[in-house]
Amino acid sequence: MEATNLPNFIFSIKLKYLKLAYHHLISNALYIFLLLVLFHLSSLTAQDFVLYRKALNFNFLTPIYFSALCALYFLARPRKIYLVDFSCYKAEPSQKCSKQLFMHLSAQTGHFSDESLEFQKKILEKSGYGQMTYIPKSFLQVPPDKSISAARAETEAVIFGAINDLLAKTGVKVKEIGILVVNISVFNPTPSLSATIVNRYKLRENILSYNLGGMGCSAGIISIDLAKDLLKVHPKSYALIVSTENITTNWYFGNERSMLISNCLFRVGGAAILLSNHSSDKHRSKYELIHTIRTHKGADNKSFECIGHVEDETKKSGISLSKNLMAIAGDALKANIRSLGPLVLPLSEQMVFFVNLLAKNLFKMKIKSYTPDFKLAFEHFCVHAGGRGVLDEIEKSLKLTEWDMEPSRMTLYRFGNTSSSSLWYELAYSEAKGRIKRGDRIWQVGFGSGFKANSAVWRALRTVNPSVEKNPWTDEIDQFPVFVPIVDHFDCLGK
Repeated sequence: MEATNLPNFIFSIKLKYLKLAYHHLISNALYIFLLLVLFHLSSLTAQDFVLYRKALNFNFLTPIYFSALCALYFLARPRKIYLVDFSCYKAEPSQKCSKQLFMHLSAQTGHFSDESLEFQKKILEKSGYGQMTYIPKSFLQVPPDKSISAARAETEAVIFGAINDLLAKTGVKVKEIGILVVNISVFNPTPSLSATIVNRYKLRENILSYNLGGMGCSAGIISIDLAKDLLKVHPKSYALIVSTENITTNWYFGNERSMLISNCLFRVGGAAILLSNHSSDKHRSKYELIHTIRTHKGADNKSFECIGHVEDETKKSGISLSKNLMAIAGDALKANIRSLGPLVLPLSEQMVFFVNLLAKNLFKMKIKSYTPDFKLAFEHFCVHAGGRGVLDEIEKSLKLTEWDMEPSRMTLYRFGNTSSSSLWYELAYSEAKGRIKRGDRIWQVGFGSGFKANSAVWRALRTVNPSVEKNPWTDEIDQFPVFVPIVDHFDCLGK
């Protein structure tokens, strides 16, 4: 996908200081109350304390009222949501697909014209991909197998592999899992994949099970948000989230360029995440969920139609990507950040932006718009590895460094676009590099069809020790980062 300039969405963050003031007031209400109490107590004399004590002796209801208020506060406060652990699937070595092998397999199908093959080659050369991304086993054969059984085999290998690893990591028993959320866009068989997981692991009969389909690459955060809301009303529960995509049913065998791009981008991958609202799990959990922000631009026709599962003129189906996808993604991200910014940016940064906004809009001063520094709000950035062009523009617009973007770029290079699960490969990269320290804040941002842009903010509860962690990067992390050329020319096999 060629890079097109994203709108400079940071410049259009609107005034949300009423909401910000409300947020700070509610979040710090207890501290404000205690400060007022301490201020009042500091003005009292010893005689005042004697009088208060005598008054309490006669007014026995006062401590009862106070105890009731304390109990009400602790009962009404929202339950904290912890991420106990997560696991990313790593396919078998036999499924590795170099760019040369990809082109060879595409040519062997006999479905693509010479122009279409050359177009796909150019996409791969500019993709930022390496030589070790994974494709389904069914596509390593000629002709490729697009059957439902092949699609199910691909997806079951991914989700069962990720879940098995997650259960081994956490030690949670399957009967303790009360909530299950699965997201996958283009493959929704009957019985559903959530039912498949229930059957495979013999989950309990009263499990709250959800299967989200057609929601694109940002659906992983939607699943987190749904699980969060469920955990708020179901005490002492575990939620299992599974995020993946199916390549078998996603492959396009035609010559429409807008539909050929997805062939070059999507690769095999998936992740399983375990959330908990058990207060006792805090000591062993990795992260606490702080915010989820969801933005949906589906009311706009161009946004709604920019990504779609469609048929070409010859009735061959595939995923179509619009030419103005980048601009639409920028608008969605702009709206998402407009809601997220007031919640996470430090007050000092917001005040500078506020003064700049007043000077430009109220006093009509010709000054440069101020770009808030999101590096003051987050230590780590996990931007959906949807394509190189998107990463380039986000890095530029948010003024991020190469270090900030390294997890996203290396995930794109090593695993390709794994759809909604890419955010977890990126977080796993930061863990494997030993970057995650206690108290660090992580911003995950994804976007996908609809059009949607979604964010999740996490805080690290402990320093993650890479020497004891096991994830897809563990055995090869010392090989990264690598230099990725802007255009990586290669010769096709047999030439």
